[in-house]
This record gives sequence, structure tokens and C-alpha cells, in this order.
Amino acid sequence: QVCVVFSEELQRWCRAIIQSVRHHLGRYELRCFLVDYAEYSFVERDNIRVPVGTFNKLPYRAKKCSLYCTKPLTLHLDFCATTAKIGPAKKWDTAAIHHFQNLLK
Repeated sequence: QVCVVFSEELQRWCRAIIQSVRHHLGRYELRCFLVDYAEYSFVERDNIRVPVGTFNKLPYRAKKCSLYCTKPLTLHLDFCATTAKIGPAKKWDTAAIHHFQNLLK
């Protein structure tokens, strides 16, 4: 369900989908996916509202997607044999993500 949250980082109200809840420093924070900015953000419980009217019918500006047929790779090091090979990985390395973002810029 889409709700409206106030993002402290963006200093504005955004549409969001709640992902999880955590208790932090005596208050509840919700991890939300901001559907118009394709970002994750933690929002305090008091900064969440129910959308009204036609606000729900506006199309999202950002969509979650993935690269077609592109699988993550990582460098596998074998210290005993002193070799390094590139092979499949379960998820993308942080360095690979940063490199890809720099290519997009």
C-alpha cells in the first residue's frame, strides 16, 4: 500500500511503500521506498499520512527495474594457489555498483 511520508533528506512529502519497521533510540522508524525518487529512506512514525483524492492515481516517476540478462560477478581469490578468477556472485559488489553509477553519470 502506498502512503505519503515526509522525507527529512529531501525536505518534502513523498509517496512511499513501507518496507520494514525498526525501534531506534526509543522511537519507531519505518524503512520506506520512495516511489518517485527510487530511494530508500527511514521515516519517523509521526511523518506518515494516508493519501487522499486523486493523489494515488498519479503515475510514479521512478520504477524498480533490473538489467536484462546481466548477472553479478565477483573476484574469487585463492590464497593457497595465489590465483584470482572472476566468477558468478549472489549479489553485486559495492565497487561494481559504484562503477556502474559512475558510468551512468
